[in-house]
Amino acid sequence: MSFRLLPEWATQDGIMLTWPHENTDWVDILPDVEPVYVTLCQQISQVQKVLIIAHSDALKVHISTLLSKADVDMSAIVFVVAPCNDTWARDHGPLTTANQNGDLRVVDFVFNGWGNKYAAELDNNINKQLVAQVINDQAAFQSIDFVLEGGGIEINEYGVLLSTSECLLNPNRNPTLGQSQIEATLAQELGADSFLWLEHGYLAGDDTDSHIDTLVRFAPNNTLVYVACDNADDEHFSALTAMKMQLESFMTADGKPYDLVPLPWPKPVFNNDNERLPATYANYLILNNTVLVPIYGDDHDSLAVQQIQKAYPNHTAIGIDCLALIHQFGSLHCITMQLPRGFLK
Repeated sequence: MSFRLLPEWATQDGIMLTWPHENTDWVDILPDVEPVYVTLCQQISQVQKVLIIAHSDALKVHISTLLSKADVDMSAIVFVVAPCNDTWARDHGPLTTANQNGDLRVVDFVFNGWGNKYAAELDNNINKQLVAQVINDQAAFQSIDFVLEGGGIEINEYGVLLSTSECLLNPNRNPTLGQSQIEATLAQELGADSFLWLEHGYLAGDDTDSHIDTLVRFAPNNTLVYVACDNADDEHFSALTAMKMQLESFMTADGKPYDLVPLPWPKPVFNNDNERLPATYANYLILNNTVLVPIYGDDHDSLAVQQIQKAYPNHTAIGIDCLALIHQFGSLHCITMQLPRGFLK
């Protein structure tokens, strides 16, 4: 029976985090960012497991101390000690497919640091460490010689795969393959039945070549949640307006338009070097019965939580302060990867 990538709202065993450490680009702001990770562990551990990738045994001890002091239920924490370059679990983590019998097939794609922009050899080996240490023996595992990041794709319950041309068709990923060959690979390995290619939209400060999870997300029942820029003076206004128009043109398999849920546009955030940071409410994380929404101390935070709640009526939307995360040019979804039911031993 064929295997298909599971949508993020499928029932999960846990969430994977790769913890920041002093050998990562987080080193200067570790005191600011580690509390975000602790808060995530507090929230996630209430509903499912947290799989933490620790760069070393010493870091594992440090993390355990932090979590214990924060009264995190340590029985919900699973550690894998594995060296890592950075912390973007969404992009170096495993993608999990399932067939109609519920059998799992875990797929390990190549992570090349978003087109060889950054070192990634350690991160690219993490999934093999997961197999060696914590994966369910009943789950199949396969490594694929194809560059793909989890943040670059979205899929819904009908097998429709959504991505941006800027990312998946970029020659810094799979330069010898054209669109039809890339679609064929994703159909074979992830069970995608059809494709939606987004041609517009970007975020200043984003290193990923316009990952879809910063712009547009699938929700159940043919719903698309997207960032909407209503400020005509903002540099993003033209591109995101064109993106909205393309979303309005997309049709479901039965020829109907998607239900579109707009997210508000946060005010610009800059770092000390006056670089604009990619604050986006679209970078939320779906858990079992809960959605964690990145917030930034912005006047639009509460509206963003309300809109995401509307898109996932069977979940409870909760805001998480992610202002520290965007100083490394990513947010909540970027640092996490869901592990569907049956993934862990």
